[in-house]
Amino acid sequence: MPDLLKDKVVIVTGAGRGVGQCIAEYCALQGAKVVVNDLAKDDNGVAIAELVAESIRKAGGEAVSSTDNIGLMAEAVNLVNIAIEAWGRVDGLVNNAGILRDRIFHKMSEEEWDLSIQVNLKGCFNTARAVAPFMKEQGSGAMVHMTSTSGLVGNFGQANYAAGKMGLVGLSKSVALDMQRFNVRSNCVAPFAMTPMVMNGIPRETEEDEARWKVIERMEPKKVAPLICALISDEGAHVSGQIFGARANEVYLFSQPRPIRTAHIGDEAGISAEAIIDRVFPMFEGDFYPLERSMDVFSWDPV
Repeated sequence: MPDLLKDKVVIVTGAGRGVGQCIAEYCALQGAKVVVNDLAKDDNGVAIAELVAESIRKAGGEAVSSTDNIGLMAEAVNLVNIAIEAWGRVDGLVNNAGILRDRIFHKMSEEEWDLSIQVNLKGCFNTARAVAPFMKEQGSGAMVHMTSTSGLVGNFGQANYAAGKMGLVGLSKSVALDMQRFNVRSNCVAPFAMTPMVMNGIPRETEEDEARWKVIERMEPKKVAPLICALISDEGAHVSGQIFGARANEVYLFSQPRPIRTAHIGDEAGISAEAIIDRVFPMFEGDFYPLERSMDVFSWDPV
Protein backbone atom coordinates (compact mmCIF):
# COMPACT_ATOMS: atom_id res chain seq x y z
CA MET A 1 0.00 0.00 0.00
CA PRO A 2 1.10 3.62 -0.50
CA ASP A 3 1.96 5.32 2.80
CA LEU A 4 1.18 9.02 2.39
CA LEU A 5 -1.06 8.75 5.47
CA LYS A 6 0.73 5.90 7.19
CA ASP A 7 -0.28 5.56 10.86
CA LYS A 8 -2.55 8.62 10.70
CA VAL A 9 -6.06 8.38 12.14
CA VAL A 10 -8.75 9.97 9.99
CA ILE A 11 -12.45 10.49 10.70
CA VAL A 12 -14.71 10.80 7.64
CA THR A 13 -18.34 11.77 8.13
CA GLY A 14 -20.99 10.84 5.60
CA ALA A 15 -18.68 8.06 4.46
CA GLY A 16 -21.25 5.38 3.71
CA ARG A 17 -21.52 6.19 0.03
CA GLY A 18 -20.52 8.67 -2.66
CA VAL A 19 -17.67 11.11 -2.10
CA GLY A 20 -17.33 10.21 1.59
CA GLN A 21 -16.93 6.52 0.88
CA CYS A 22 -14.31 7.25 -1.76
CA ILE A 23 -12.41 9.48 0.67
CA ALA A 24 -12.48 6.85 3.41
CA GLU A 25 -11.27 4.12 1.07
CA TYR A 26 -8.56 6.30 -0.48
CA CYS A 27 -7.24 7.39 2.91
CA ALA A 28 -7.13 3.75 3.98
CA LEU A 29 -5.30 2.87 0.78
CA GLN A 30 -2.75 5.53 1.71
CA GLY A 31 -2.18 3.87 5.09
CA ALA A 32 -4.63 5.73 7.33
CA LYS A 33 -6.68 4.17 10.10
CA VAL A 34 -10.22 5.31 9.32
CA VAL A 35 -13.37 5.95 11.32
CA VAL A 36 -16.23 5.59 8.84
CA ASN A 37 -19.23 7.62 10.00
CA ASP A 38 -22.72 7.51 8.48
CA LEU A 39 -26.28 7.40 9.82
CA ALA A 40 -27.83 5.46 6.96
CA LYS A 41 -28.68 1.78 6.69
CA ASP A 42 -29.07 -0.43 3.65
CA ASP A 43 -32.29 -2.17 2.61
CA ASN A 44 -31.53 -4.99 5.07
CA GLY A 45 -31.13 -2.63 7.99
CA VAL A 46 -27.33 -2.91 8.11
CA ALA A 47 -25.35 0.25 8.83
CA ILE A 48 -23.65 1.26 5.59
CA ALA A 49 -20.76 2.71 7.61
CA GLU A 50 -19.95 -0.79 8.84
CA LEU A 51 -20.14 -2.17 5.31
CA VAL A 52 -17.55 0.35 4.15
CA ALA A 53 -15.36 -0.30 7.21
CA GLU A 54 -15.57 -4.02 6.57
CA SER A 55 -14.54 -3.60 2.94
CA ILE A 56 -11.51 -1.56 4.07
CA ARG A 57 -10.51 -4.27 6.54
CA LYS A 58 -10.90 -6.97 3.89
CA ALA A 59 -8.57 -4.97 1.65
CA GLY A 60 -5.91 -5.03 4.38
CA GLY A 61 -6.62 -1.66 6.00
CA GLU A 62 -7.78 -0.64 9.46
CA ALA A 63 -11.24 0.82 9.99
CA VAL A 64 -14.06 1.08 12.49
CA SER A 65 -17.57 2.38 11.97
CA SER A 66 -19.85 4.93 13.62
CA THR A 67 -23.53 5.74 13.23
CA ASP A 68 -23.36 8.87 15.37
CA ASN A 69 -25.47 11.86 14.34
CA ILE A 70 -23.02 14.75 14.00
CA GLY A 71 -25.89 17.22 14.23
CA LEU A 72 -25.90 16.51 17.98
CA MET A 73 -22.86 17.59 19.98
CA ALA A 74 -22.94 14.58 22.32
CA GLU A 75 -22.83 12.18 19.38
CA ALA A 76 -20.07 14.17 17.66
CA VAL A 77 -18.05 13.82 20.86
CA ASN A 78 -18.74 10.09 20.86
CA LEU A 79 -17.56 9.87 17.24
CA VAL A 80 -14.22 11.41 18.16
CA ASN A 81 -13.96 9.17 21.23
CA ILE A 82 -14.31 6.12 18.98
CA ALA A 83 -11.10 7.16 17.21
CA ILE A 84 -9.33 7.92 20.48
CA GLU A 85 -10.34 4.61 22.05
CA ALA A 86 -9.31 2.65 18.97
CA TRP A 87 -5.99 4.35 18.18
CA GLY A 88 -5.29 7.05 20.76
CA ARG A 89 -5.23 10.06 18.43
CA VAL A 90 -6.92 11.88 15.53
CA ASP A 91 -4.85 13.34 12.70
CA GLY A 92 -7.55 14.18 10.20
CA LEU A 93 -11.22 15.16 10.24
CA VAL A 94 -13.15 15.22 6.98
CA ASN A 95 -16.52 16.95 7.40
CA ASN A 96 -18.27 15.43 4.42
CA ALA A 97 -21.75 14.62 5.77
CA GLY A 98 -24.51 16.71 4.27
CA ILE A 99 -28.17 16.74 3.36
CA LEU A 100 -30.37 18.48 0.83
CA ARG A 101 -33.78 19.95 1.59
CA ASP A 102 -34.23 21.91 -1.62
CA ARG A 103 -37.10 24.34 -1.96
CA ILE A 104 -37.53 27.65 -3.72
CA PHE A 105 -36.87 30.30 -1.08
CA HIS A 106 -40.36 31.78 -0.67
CA LYS A 107 -41.77 28.28 -0.11
CA MET A 108 -39.03 26.97 2.21
CA SER A 109 -40.25 25.84 5.62
CA GLU A 110 -38.60 26.53 8.96
CA GLU A 111 -38.09 22.79 9.39
CA GLU A 112 -36.29 22.53 6.03
CA TRP A 113 -34.05 25.43 7.02
CA ASP A 114 -33.28 24.15 10.51
CA LEU A 115 -32.53 20.58 9.50
CA SER A 116 -30.20 21.66 6.69
CA ILE A 117 -28.28 24.06 8.94
CA GLN A 118 -28.10 21.48 11.74
CA VAL A 119 -26.28 18.97 9.56
CA ASN A 120 -24.44 21.10 7.00
CA LEU A 121 -23.11 23.75 9.39
CA LYS A 122 -23.72 22.92 13.05
CA GLY A 123 -22.69 19.30 12.50
CA CYS A 124 -19.34 20.47 11.18
CA PHE A 125 -18.90 22.78 14.16
CA ASN A 126 -19.73 19.89 16.48
CA THR A 127 -17.13 17.53 15.05
CA ALA A 128 -14.47 20.24 14.72
CA ARG A 129 -15.07 21.39 18.29
CA ALA A 130 -14.97 17.80 19.58
CA VAL A 131 -11.68 17.00 17.86
CA ALA A 132 -9.92 20.32 18.53
CA PRO A 133 -8.68 19.56 22.09
CA PHE A 134 -7.03 16.33 20.95
CA MET A 135 -5.33 17.98 17.97
CA LYS A 136 -4.24 20.85 20.22
CA GLU A 137 -2.69 18.38 22.68
CA GLN A 138 -0.95 16.52 19.85
CA GLY A 139 0.33 19.74 18.32
CA SER A 140 -0.87 18.63 14.89
CA GLY A 141 -3.93 17.86 12.82
CA ALA A 142 -5.87 18.74 9.70
CA MET A 143 -9.55 19.42 9.12
CA VAL A 144 -11.17 19.44 5.69
CA HIS A 145 -14.72 20.74 5.36
CA MET A 146 -16.78 20.07 2.25
CA THR A 147 -18.35 23.31 1.05
CA SER A 148 -20.26 23.79 -2.21
CA THR A 149 -20.46 26.08 -5.21
CA SER A 150 -24.14 26.43 -4.28
CA GLY A 151 -22.83 28.84 -1.68
CA LEU A 152 -19.63 30.02 -3.35
CA VAL A 153 -21.37 30.82 -6.64
CA GLY A 154 -25.13 30.27 -6.26
CA ASN A 155 -27.95 27.95 -7.21
CA PHE A 156 -31.73 27.87 -7.41
CA GLY A 157 -33.80 26.48 -4.54
CA GLN A 158 -30.95 25.97 -2.09
CA ALA A 159 -31.01 28.95 0.29
CA ASN A 160 -30.62 26.65 3.31
CA TYR A 161 -27.86 24.53 1.79
CA ALA A 162 -26.02 27.54 0.34
CA ALA A 163 -26.16 29.42 3.64
CA GLY A 164 -24.78 26.42 5.51
CA LYS A 165 -21.99 25.85 3.03
CA MET A 166 -20.95 29.50 3.03
CA GLY A 167 -21.12 29.50 6.82
CA LEU A 168 -18.75 26.55 6.69
CA VAL A 169 -16.22 28.68 4.81
CA GLY A 170 -16.28 31.18 7.66
CA LEU A 171 -16.02 28.39 10.21
CA SER A 172 -13.03 26.88 8.45
CA LYS A 173 -11.17 30.18 8.31
CA SER A 174 -11.85 30.81 11.99
CA VAL A 175 -10.60 27.35 12.92
CA ALA A 176 -7.48 27.91 10.82
CA LEU A 177 -6.77 31.22 12.58
CA ASP A 178 -7.54 30.03 16.11
CA MET A 179 -5.68 26.74 15.81
CA GLN A 180 -2.60 27.77 13.81
CA ARG A 181 -0.44 28.19 16.92
CA PHE A 182 -1.09 24.52 17.70
CA ASN A 183 -0.04 23.44 14.20
CA VAL A 184 -3.63 22.52 13.35
CA ARG A 185 -4.91 23.52 9.93
CA SER A 186 -8.32 23.82 8.30
CA ASN A 187 -9.38 24.03 4.65
CA CYS A 188 -12.53 23.79 2.55
CA VAL A 189 -13.13 21.77 -0.59
CA ALA A 190 -16.04 22.18 -3.00
CA PRO A 191 -16.51 18.79 -4.67
CA PHE A 192 -17.99 18.30 -8.12
CA ALA A 193 -19.19 14.70 -8.27
CA MET A 194 -21.98 12.39 -9.33
CA THR A 195 -23.33 11.13 -6.01
CA PRO A 196 -26.70 9.84 -4.74
CA MET A 197 -27.37 13.17 -3.01
CA VAL A 198 -26.72 15.10 -6.23
CA MET A 199 -28.75 12.65 -8.30
CA ASN A 200 -31.76 13.14 -6.02
CA GLY A 201 -31.49 16.93 -6.11
CA ILE A 202 -31.25 17.67 -9.84
CA PRO A 203 -34.32 17.52 -12.11
CA ARG A 204 -34.34 15.97 -15.57
CA GLU A 205 -37.25 17.86 -17.03
CA THR A 206 -35.79 20.28 -19.59
CA GLU A 207 -33.09 20.24 -22.26
CA GLU A 208 -30.97 22.38 -19.95
CA ASP A 209 -31.39 19.78 -17.19
CA GLU A 210 -30.34 16.97 -19.52
CA ALA A 211 -27.26 18.91 -20.65
CA ARG A 212 -26.30 19.43 -17.02
CA TRP A 213 -26.68 15.70 -16.32
CA LYS A 214 -24.31 14.81 -19.15
CA VAL A 215 -21.61 16.92 -17.51
CA ILE A 216 -22.27 15.65 -14.00
CA GLU A 217 -22.11 12.02 -15.07
CA ARG A 218 -18.47 12.53 -16.07
CA MET A 219 -17.44 13.68 -12.59
CA GLU A 220 -16.52 10.59 -10.61
CA PRO A 221 -16.62 10.89 -6.80
CA LYS A 222 -13.34 9.00 -6.48
CA LYS A 223 -11.57 11.92 -8.20
CA VAL A 224 -12.25 14.14 -5.15
CA ALA A 225 -10.40 11.91 -2.68
CA PRO A 226 -6.77 12.63 -3.72
CA LEU A 227 -7.10 16.34 -2.87
CA ILE A 228 -8.47 15.51 0.58
CA CYS A 229 -5.63 13.07 1.17
CA ALA A 230 -3.04 15.64 0.10
CA LEU A 231 -4.47 18.23 2.50
CA ILE A 232 -4.35 15.80 5.43
CA SER A 233 -0.83 14.59 4.64
CA ASP A 234 2.32 16.02 6.21
CA GLU A 235 3.20 17.36 2.77
CA GLY A 236 0.14 19.63 3.05
CA ALA A 237 1.19 21.03 6.43
CA HIS A 238 1.79 24.52 4.98
CA VAL A 239 -1.74 24.81 3.54
CA SER A 240 -4.46 26.27 5.75
CA GLY A 241 -7.41 28.63 5.48
CA GLN A 242 -7.92 27.96 1.77
CA ILE A 243 -10.93 27.08 -0.40
CA PHE A 244 -10.37 24.45 -3.07
CA GLY A 245 -12.49 22.80 -5.72
CA ALA A 246 -12.14 19.28 -7.09
CA ARG A 247 -13.73 18.34 -10.43
CA ALA A 248 -12.64 15.22 -12.29
CA ASN A 249 -8.91 15.72 -12.94
CA GLU A 250 -9.04 19.44 -12.11
CA VAL A 251 -8.18 21.22 -8.87
CA TYR A 252 -9.27 24.81 -8.25
CA LEU A 253 -8.26 27.48 -5.76
CA PHE A 254 -11.17 29.84 -5.07
CA SER A 255 -10.86 33.53 -4.31
CA GLN A 256 -11.87 34.92 -0.93
CA PRO A 257 -13.74 38.19 -0.35
CA ARG A 258 -11.46 41.21 -0.43
CA PRO A 259 -12.19 44.82 -1.46
CA ILE A 260 -11.90 45.29 -5.23
CA ARG A 261 -13.04 48.91 -5.63
CA THR A 262 -13.07 51.95 -3.34
CA ALA A 263 -15.06 55.16 -3.65
CA HIS A 264 -14.45 58.26 -1.57
CA ILE A 265 -16.94 61.09 -1.36
CA GLY A 266 -14.57 63.99 -0.84
CA ASP A 267 -16.73 67.04 -1.38
CA GLU A 268 -18.02 69.30 1.36
CA ALA A 269 -21.36 67.52 1.72
CA GLY A 270 -19.65 64.19 2.38
CA ILE A 271 -21.33 60.82 2.22
CA SER A 272 -25.04 60.61 1.45
CA ALA A 273 -27.46 58.18 -0.14
CA GLU A 274 -27.81 60.55 -3.09
CA ALA A 275 -24.04 60.67 -3.63
CA ILE A 276 -23.85 56.88 -3.52
CA ILE A 277 -26.66 56.55 -6.06
CA ASP A 278 -25.27 59.21 -8.38
CA ARG A 279 -21.57 58.46 -8.17
CA VAL A 280 -20.68 55.19 -6.39
CA PHE A 281 -23.12 52.76 -8.02
CA PRO A 282 -22.18 53.85 -11.57
CA MET A 283 -18.49 53.64 -10.67
CA PHE A 284 -18.84 50.10 -9.27
CA GLU A 285 -21.33 48.74 -11.79
CA GLY A 286 -18.73 47.26 -14.13
CA ASP A 287 -17.40 45.13 -11.27
CA PHE A 288 -20.74 43.86 -9.95
CA TYR A 289 -21.06 40.07 -9.95
CA PRO A 290 -23.90 38.69 -12.07
CA LEU A 291 -26.50 36.30 -10.67
CA GLU A 292 -24.87 33.05 -11.77
CA ARG A 293 -24.95 29.37 -10.91
CA SER A 294 -22.08 26.94 -10.82
CA MET A 295 -22.76 25.76 -14.37
CA ASP A 296 -22.49 29.36 -15.61
CA VAL A 297 -19.04 29.81 -14.07
CA PHE A 298 -17.76 26.29 -14.84
CA SER A 299 -19.07 26.33 -18.40
CA TRP A 300 -16.50 23.92 -19.85
CA ASP A 301 -16.68 20.14 -19.60
CA PRO A 302 -14.58 18.54 -16.86
CA VAL A 303 -11.14 17.36 -17.91
